Amino acid sequence: MADRIRIGLLGIGRMGQNHLRNIMLLKDAELAFIYDVDKEACAKLSAQYGVKVSEDLDADMKQVDGVVIVTPTFTHFDYIKRAAECVKNIFVEKPLTDSAETAKEVVKLAEAKGLNIQVGFIERYNPAVATLKAVMQNSESVICTEFNRSNKVASGRITDVDVVIDLMIHDIDLALGLNGKAARVTAHGHQKNDVIEYARSLVTHGNGRVSDITASRITEKRIRQINVACEDMFIDCNLLVREVKVHRPAEQNLGGAVLTAKDEAVEVKLYDALQAELSDFLKLCRGEKTQASDVYAGLESLEIAEEIRKQIKG
Repeated sequence: MADRIRIGLLGIGRMGQNHLRNIMLLKDAELAFIYDVDKEACAKLSAQYGVKVSEDLDADMKQVDGVVIVTPTFTHFDYIKRAAECVKNIFVEKPLTDSAETAKEVVKLAEAKGLNIQVGFIERYNPAVATLKAVMQNSESVICTEFNRSNKVASGRITDVDVVIDLMIHDIDLALGLNGKAARVTAHGHQKNDVIEYARSLVTHGNGRVSDITASRITEKRIRQINVACEDMFIDCNLLVREVKVHRPAEQNLGGAVLTAKDEAVEVKLYDALQAELSDFLKLCRGEKTQASDVYAGLESLEIAEEIRKQIKG
C-alpha cells in the first residue's frame, strides 16, 4: 500500500461534498475518483477540484485502498455488496443499511470476506462527546442520560428516511457507547403522513442505567443536547457549541451560610469531527485499530431503531 491512501468517493450530495472537501484536506489521502448517478454534478465538481469522475465504477474501485459511500440510505446495501467485490476497506455513512435484515447480511459478508467496514456515526468524534465520556467515567454513579436532538426536515436535510433513522440513530449509538448494551426498549412518537417525525424512547441498559432519547423534525429549533444525572453531579453537554458543564454539590460553609451548589466548565479540546472520522478510516485502511463504529455496532443501533419504529407505528 502506498504512503498516501487512495480513496474513491461514491455520492456527491450535500454530505458527500463535505467528505470530498475533507478527504482533499488530509495530507495522507488521495481522492482517486468521485462517482454519482448525477453526471452533471460530477462534472462540475471534477472541474472545481480537479478530481476524476469514474466511468467504470467496478474497475476504479479495484484500484483504490478504500471507498467512502455517501449515497441515499436505501442504496447502501447494494453499494456495499458491489464494493466488497473490489476492495477490503469500506466507509458507509450512517445507518449501515436501511434495515436490520440487510445489515445482518452485511455482517455475514464482512465476516466471510474479512472486510473492514466503518459506519459514519460522526457524533462519536464530537469533541464534547469525548470530554463527556471522560467526566462520566469519573462519576460515582450514572443514573440517567437524556439525549435531545431536533432539526426541521424542511431545512434541506435527508428526507428519504424518518426521524428515527435520520436523527435518533446518532444518539442510539452514543447511548450504547456511553451506557452499555440495551436490555429493554420502550417508545412512543408522532407521525405525519405515515412518517415518524417525533420519537421518544427509554432504553434501559444491562447495568441499570437509563437513556431517555428524543428526536424531532417538527420544531424549528436546532438542538443537540445531552444531560447526565449522576449521584454526585449533573452534566450539561451541548454538542452544537461543544461545551460541557458540571453542576456539583458544594463543599463549602461560608460563615454559617452554606453554598449549596457550584458550576464548572470543563475544557473541551476542539478539532474537526469529520476530519477525525476520516482519519480513522485511513488508519483502518492501514490495518490500525480505531474508535470507529464497525458492522456490529451498526447492526445493534439499527435493531434498536427498528424496535422503536415498530412500537411507534403500533
